[in-house]
Amino acid sequence: MTDIKAAIIARAAALGFDAVGFARATLTQQQRDGLRDYLAAGHHGAMGWMAERAEQRADPQTLWPEAVSVISLGLSYAPETDALATTQLAEAGNISVYARNRDYHDVIKGKLKHLGQFIAAQRSGVKVFVDTAPVMEKPLAQQAGLGWQGKHTNLVSRAHGSWLFLGEIFTTLAIPPDAPEADHCGSCHACITACPTAAFPAPYKLDARRCISYLTIEYAGPIPEELRAAIGNRIYGCDDCLAVCPWNKFAVAGHEAKLAQREDLTAPLLAELATLDDAAFRAKFSGSPIKRIGRNRFIRNVAIALGNSGAASLLPVAQTLAAEPDPVVAEAGAWAVASLQGAKRVISGV
Repeated sequence: MTDIKAAIIARAAALGFDAVGFARATLTQQQRDGLRDYLAAGHHGAMGWMAERAEQRADPQTLWPEAVSVISLGLSYAPETDALATTQLAEAGNISVYARNRDYHDVIKGKLKHLGQFIAAQRSGVKVFVDTAPVMEKPLAQQAGLGWQGKHTNLVSRAHGSWLFLGEIFTTLAIPPDAPEADHCGSCHACITACPTAAFPAPYKLDARRCISYLTIEYAGPIPEELRAAIGNRIYGCDDCLAVCPWNKFAVAGHEAKLAQREDLTAPLLAELATLDDAAFRAKFSGSPIKRIGRNRFIRNVAIALGNSGAASLLPVAQTLAAEPDPVVAEAGAWAVASLQGAKRVISGV
């Protein structure tokens, strides 16, 4: 098993993974209790799928009884430049760093399948996962020594900061596990302080219902009005709590070419995005994770950003969205119109 473990590590590195660790196919009672408490508090919001398969999520062997070991893998997507720089561009939209090119699910899934085939050749059963299955990726990654769940609840690595995509391979091989990573957050609260919408009721606890990533990606309804101003120009996801982590100073920019940011998704103009119909939206975001949320939800986000821009010149664009047939988009557009009209009155002194 020691030789097989070394061979898996070497093959993972050859495939481009930046981190690999091994754990037993089980979670601690504390980790299971954390999931139970999270769901009981309703902090998962409208993500009903989390509760529907909670039993499998809490126990890898319930998901796959034959699983003995979990191989946790990480791929860095650390940006070359300041991830928050584009949040200051009023007339442009800010897209989360991870979504500025190809869908990472597809990129990592391909690498996992190659590694899975190599492991299967050792007369082992394997199953590969990347985000979409009921797998508690971050707790398993901590068990495997890749990092620890920081106060922002995301995985933090001493080598890669907060910028790791995760994937897992469940296997029937009894591979010697690595030591779990300890918590190294100390007294730092930078991520908690940085959150624009105060989505952390306490360190290590996230209320998704206030999280910009949840609101702009997972949530389909009208975004609560009291949170709209804080969203700023973030039209898909949010990197604030990740970007301010002090451990990022050790991170080297990600090397996967398929994840290098596209120029047209770095700071796209809101006025141009607002004109996208369904066909144009699908064409622009083909292969991107943004395509998953659909045109109307994305344009809803664009409308909120328009309202926060303070740019009176964008008022006609907002008025167009206020006339959209989709009621959620139209409501967001009407809110943007009212916001921009208010800003225009302030500027003119009326």
